[in-house]
Formats: sequence, structure tokens, C-alpha cells
Amino acid sequence: MTHPSMLVANANGKIGFHSALLLAHEGFKIRALVGHPSGRSRILEQAGVEVLVGSLEDVAFLDRAFDGIQRAFFCTPWSPRALSVSALFAAMAQEHRLEVVVTLSQWLADPANPSSHTRDTWLADRVFSWMPDVGAVIVNPGFFADNYLAGIEPIAQFGMFLMPLGEGLNAPPSNEDIARVVAGILRNPRPHLGKTYRPTGPALLSPHDLASVFAKVLERRVIYKDVPWYLLAKVGKAIGLPAYQLEQLRWYVREYQQNAFAVGGPTDAVETIGGRPPEDFETILRRHILQSPYVRRTPSSMLRAMAGLARAMLTPLVDLEGQARVLQLPTLPEAPLAVQSPRWLRGHGPSAKVAAEVPPALERRQA
Repeated sequence: MTHPSMLVANANGKIGFHSALLLAHEGFKIRALVGHPSGRSRILEQAGVEVLVGSLEDVAFLDRAFDGIQRAFFCTPWSPRALSVSALFAAMAQEHRLEVVVTLSQWLADPANPSSHTRDTWLADRVFSWMPDVGAVIVNPGFFADNYLAGIEPIAQFGMFLMPLGEGLNAPPSNEDIARVVAGILRNPRPHLGKTYRPTGPALLSPHDLASVFAKVLERRVIYKDVPWYLLAKVGKAIGLPAYQLEQLRWYVREYQQNAFAVGGPTDAVETIGGRPPEDFETILRRHILQSPYVRRTPSSMLRAMAGLARAMLTPLVDLEGQARVLQLPTLPEAPLAVQSPRWLRGHGPSAKVAAEVPPALERRQA
């Protein structure tokens, strides 16, 4: 049996990397696109993946990348150029008559959201759905488990889980489980054409539930404290997050506090498409701790964590509204959060109800 050739864009990213690795281990011919060489791209090469280095905004590069490819994965970039990059990828997929493109979108995607990136992501999803000869499948994960693990050092060293999450609920999916959904669709796209899937973890957890899991795994007392948003913004600025991402992140925190990530969750997407039950947060955390240099409690690690907190506290407050004006991000006179948007609530069922015809490229291949 001849496996179709697949293209994985953003393969240095957490989902692209795991998706490419999964499919390569199953014998598929994978071509991975990365913006620069990295440890992940070297692992992919060792697994037999063809790695191409270039820009997703370079038409000549994409022309070479799509040559001989039948199926592709694309992750909408978290940047002000998200819509144009997505549109170019869709145009090239159509020009090369791919069978299917699987896109990684986001849980909150809606054209009226206050986040300009979330609005761009919703429109990028529509652009992919408009490809006349190429099938499209959208994967909309919510708030990743990986987001909590970014704060593992102060949690491990001080026993404090500090985030502005209010009392919001979430069923956090692992990077690996999201990749299993992507890989499952790419293996056999026909049943999924025109649909949207929202992979989650197995259970809705409160921030206090998450703190309890941290305590169990770290074997120390951990408490959750809801902190003001500006403290997270200061930490983000201190570690070098771009102004654009910080400006979008403020809305995502408000969505979390309003329980947007609990609507419709948990789902069965990981088990149904990925082929196994989703990992729980304890399993994800135990794997992460084995790989993390920040959890061992020593005098030097405590000093490093204290220095990091001091640096964040001394970082000036971020003027996000001013940054939005500098970036010329469009604003809407009426921009409801997801749970206040009738359109978002209507479309947030277990899977999209849109049925797509089999694209000509896939029909020819299966004939």
C-alpha cells in the first residue's frame, strides 16, 4: 500500500511537531516546514522526516513545499499576519489540488470577538472552507494543559499557583492528544471533511482542582491564588512575549473567567479520532516534570525562581490599549465575549454540522 505524502507546516510548534512524528513513525512520507532549524526539527530528521526551512509568506518556498503533496496540516500563527499567511497557504493548497488541509484553529473563533486574532482565526477558517477543490477539517482546541505548565518553577519552588483564572473551568488537552486528533484525520480524511472538532481532556477542572494535582505530583502543598491580570502581563513582558500576544492574551483570560472553555466540554474527539482516551492532567504533569529542570528544590533553584519573580515585579506595567493603537489593531463598537455571542454559542456543538462533498483530488485518489 502506498501512503499519501503529507505536509506539516509549523513543525517546530508543539502540535505540528508531535503530528509529524506520529505520522512518520507510522510510515507516512512527511515533509515538515520550519522557520528555522531547532532541536525539534533535528528529531524529525532523525525520524526520517524531510525538513524544509523557509517562510510561510514566501510563495516560491511554498510552491516547492507543496510539490508532490496530497494532504497538509496548518496551524494558524499567533501573529498580526495570521490571516494573510492562512490565505496564502489555502491559495497554494488549492493551486496544487491537495486532497485535504487540516487546520489548527481555536476554541473561541468568532467574527465578533474583542480579540482581533480570534476574529482573524475565524475568518481564516472560512478561507480554508472556501477552497473549491480541497477538503478542509478544522481542529479547535481550547486552553492547553501546556499553558499551566509554563508556571511550573514558582509552583514547584513556592507552592503557589498564581494565575488570573477566576473560578473558570477547563478540560485541558495535552499537546500529544491534540496531535493524535490531527494525525487521525490526516490518515483517513474522508469521514471528517467539512467538520470541526474540539479536543479536550477528560474532565472539567477548576483552578483549585489543578492546584490539587500539582500538589499530588510535586508532593508538596500547592494553593491557587487568583491574581490581577496585570501581574500576568508583567510576567509575560518580562519573559519577552510580543506586545501583540499580550494584547490578545488579556481577552483570553477574561474568556476563561467567564467559563468559555467549559462550554461544550469535555468532548470525545480525542478518543473517537485519536484512537485512545484523552490523558488526564496528572498524567500530563508527571511527563512534564520528568522533562523539566525547574522542579527540583535546591538553594540555587529557589534563588533563580526568586530572581525571576523579582524581575517580573520590577517590569513596568503594560499599556495594552496603547500597544493596540501602535499595532493598528481594529476594534469593534460591539464585541461580546464568546459566552455572550449568540453566533458562537450556536456553533459550539460537539462537531460542526457542515457536510462537505468529497474534493476532486480525494475522489480521484479513491477511484
